Amino acid sequence: MLNTRSRTLDRPSVEGEFLLTEADFETITRVLHEDAGILIPPSKTTLVYSRLAKRLRTLGLASFKDYCALIAGESGASERMTMMAALTTNVTSFFRENHHFEHLRSSLLPPLLAEAKRGGRVRIWSAGCSNGHEPYSIALTILSMMPDAANHDVRVLASDIDPNVVGFGHAGVYDEDAVSAVPDDLRRRWMSEVRDGSGTRRFEVSEEMRTIVSFRELNLIGDWPMKGRFNAIFCRNVTIYFDQPTRERIWRRFCDYMQPEAWLYIGHSERLTGACQSFLSYEGTTAYRFVKGGGA
Repeated sequence: MLNTRSRTLDRPSVEGEFLLTEADFETITRVLHEDAGILIPPSKTTLVYSRLAKRLRTLGLASFKDYCALIAGESGASERMTMMAALTTNVTSFFRENHHFEHLRSSLLPPLLAEAKRGGRVRIWSAGCSNGHEPYSIALTILSMMPDAANHDVRVLASDIDPNVVGFGHAGVYDEDAVSAVPDDLRRRWMSEVRDGSGTRRFEVSEEMRTIVSFRELNLIGDWPMKGRFNAIFCRNVTIYFDQPTRERIWRRFCDYMQPEAWLYIGHSERLTGACQSFLSYEGTTAYRFVKGGGA
């Protein structure tokens, strides 16, 4: 009996410098979903081709079939991470979706920072921190309200699955355009102007910001090694890459890591669904308050 499925999957999906078959596309998207929970629909086939064709050239591979053999093998872990970075977009900026930082300033931080001055603990998680703009924006908001926050138990965890963006954030050096959204007074006080080898003007974050923000590699569908709970979690424009069941599992897991009355901030195009709505109360534009104290 003819195996029509195998025959269909051998059809060209995209033809160009390299042949990308439906079978190749299926392998690439399956590996990406298994590793990172990221879902790439067939409508993105051309995007997959254009971004990964560069990797084939760099690696000196003759076909996507060879590339699939590489990422599916035991020695392909590093390339799978590079593939993930190539197929996702790290669009970010300082104080992006500024209403969340205004909410931090007006509602969440005042009592927390007052408690920190009395020896209390403040923890905020930037989950999917990309190049560090978001966690450093949180740190700048904290420092604008409490300039000596680095001397207290006030910390921001910045995590991302991509080691390249984690390294970029840890370095903490941004070009002039990147810091244009940072208010002048904050930039002057908490960032230093530096010049790179070509004389290009850049800005480096202060030691106080580095003390407050810690960068870690973390896969949201993997193990979470953190022991304590958070007063706020930012996970904005991250779950758009996941399918609905994965998205709801992550939101549900967040509840297990939130202090009573903690807040979850998500992206403008995201909406909470599923059982987690029993624990997270919609309180404003993509801001949710954890309402089940003591754990979900």
